[in-house]
Amino acid sequence: MGKDRLYKPGEKVPRSGQTEIVGPRGGKTGEGERTVVKDEPFPPTPKPGQRHKIVDPTKTVI
Repeated sequence: MGKDRLYKPGEKVPRSGQTEIVGPRGGKTGEGERTVVKDEPFPPTPKPGQRHKIVDPTKTVI
C-alpha cells in the first residue's frame, strides 16, 4: 500500500483510518477528513472524479 495511493469510491478499504477527499489531479478539495473502516467500501465523494487518500491510518491493531 503506497502512502500516496488514491482510492475510488466503492473500493475496499485496505486499512482503517482517516481519509481526505482529493480532486481529479490529487489536489485538496477542502471537504475535510472522513473515518473509514477496513474491509468496508470507501464512501461516495461529493463530485465525480474525486478520490480518497488515507492520511492518518489507525495505529491500534485488534
